[in-house]
Amino acid sequence: MVTDPQQACFEAGIKFGSLYHQFAGTPVSPDSTRSLETAVADSIENQPHCAAVTVEIDDEAVAADIAHENGYTELSGHLMEVEMRIEYEAVTVRTRMEMEDGYPLMKLVAVEGGRDGDGVGSEP
Repeated sequence: MVTDPQQACFEAGIKFGSLYHQFAGTPVSPDSTRSLETAVADSIENQPHCAAVTVEIDDEAVAADIAHENGYTELSGHLMEVEMRIEYEAVTVRTRMEMEDGYPLMKLVAVEGGRDGDGVGSEP
């Protein structure tokens, strides 16, 4: 039987997979970063159990990545920071995407709540 904390962590993984693979490659320019941040967050927040999503796209990194005269680049992990809060039953999962050795890794920050014995309530 899957525990509520396990299900909440699974839900977080689904949201990150959807976020990254749906939006990676989206054209982005310094003029469109704010609207793209909102679109990404609003899209993922539509999914079940997703309580909050924060997306911050680095304007300077976007500008630095533009390598042609058309004025845009493709969205990728090194251009953004993402945090999510998933709420499933009595469990809250907090996650973050951060770069590690040039690769965007999605990480559990904290798992809070749930039944006794589920091993939750501390940061990994």
